[in-house]
Amino acid sequence: MPLDGMLEKLYSRRRFGIRPGLDRVTALLGRLGNPQNTFRSIHVVGTNGKGSTSAFLSAILAAAGQQPALFTSPHLVNFNERFRINDRDIDTPTLAAAMERVMAAAAEETTFFEVVTALAALLFAENGVSVAVMEAGMGGRSDATAALPGIMTLVTPISLDHCDYLGHSIEAIAAEKSAIAEAATMLVSAAQTEGALQQIKGHASESGIRMFAAGVDFYTAWQDNGLLDYNGIHVKMSGLSPGIPGLYQSGNAGLAMAAAELLPSLGIPVTVENINTGIAKARWPGRMELIPGNPRIMLDGAHNPDGALALQTALTGCCYNKLLLVTGVMADKDVSAVLSPLVPKAETVFCVTPSVERALGSRDLCTVITGMGGSAMDCGCVADGIARAVQAAGPDDLVLICGSLFTVGEAKAVMSGKQFKGIRG
Repeated sequence: MPLDGMLEKLYSRRRFGIRPGLDRVTALLGRLGNPQNTFRSIHVVGTNGKGSTSAFLSAILAAAGQQPALFTSPHLVNFNERFRINDRDIDTPTLAAAMERVMAAAAEETTFFEVVTALAALLFAENGVSVAVMEAGMGGRSDATAALPGIMTLVTPISLDHCDYLGHSIEAIAAEKSAIAEAATMLVSAAQTEGALQQIKGHASESGIRMFAAGVDFYTAWQDNGLLDYNGIHVKMSGLSPGIPGLYQSGNAGLAMAAAELLPSLGIPVTVENINTGIAKARWPGRMELIPGNPRIMLDGAHNPDGALALQTALTGCCYNKLLLVTGVMADKDVSAVLSPLVPKAETVFCVTPSVERALGSRDLCTVITGMGGSAMDCGCVADGIARAVQAAGPDDLVLICGSLFTVGEAKAVMSGKQFKGIRG
């Protein structure tokens, strides 16, 4: 069956919603011959920065000649983006062949994300990868990716998100996410709130996990010239130039570098030169991604309060006259909290409705924006929002598209003339 037909069948499994637990995905992996046991997995969990951290670490591993695999979600434009080997999306024929096997083996009740996780394991095994960087979905111990045995866990900054599933406090969420780390392995944590850090430390102590924490065991700091210094667990590096832009990327890069420092002790050789090269070559679309032109357009997938605050801070390093904001958000988000760091900086907010389920309507979004004191325009679809913002912008202005990865993905599709199929999960 062609890939498009199988994708429609896969997307239909979203009707099962989110079902935490490992029984279904473990059974599916078993029917596929347990492909996850043929390579080593590094788990990346947290709330913000998972994708960027994973991209930095994958790039370092590629520089070390490991030909790593990278599993991330959601995709921006093409489903293939979720599966990368040696920094390349999996090709469509390979993806279609593997998906046919996975769909045939999946029980009726297996969820969308469980199928996709098993698909990643099969693809990586059949392509002979030795190490895979696995970005978790929303969870930790009950996330489908937890079915893959991990040699190390990276925990990015944790904040409130998906509270109905993970808990209604940062402490509860930290306990759930960090519990994916297996006994007697390694855990590397980004800077956390004190409550989150204590939960992570507690799990590490109880499970015999060697833990390393930002601000204690390793540090990063920007120089005045925009280059990054890293004071690591074993090494010091100066004058680094991260390939993924944004001041907030210092923490994500530092987390990846600390993990890379520890990999030789697990039999995965990585040198200081590999780290330097990987940090510079790392790319991650949709995160402060600048598209040159007149006007310039920036894409950023910030979709929660902490992400938006980091974006606001990063904008201080950008030169522009007026900021024109094109934004669309999901209806289940705290819209005011997400957009409050950005709306006061914008000349006009062009409100759009991304083409995905549970998107907040542009008219309702306008109401929220005007209630915050912003100047809002109801544009309907993403394409019209971009067109109106570009028309209103002067040569020295900046058009910022943000609010959701789905808004960013649809914008990338519009600007490249590709079809967009936004899928949550």
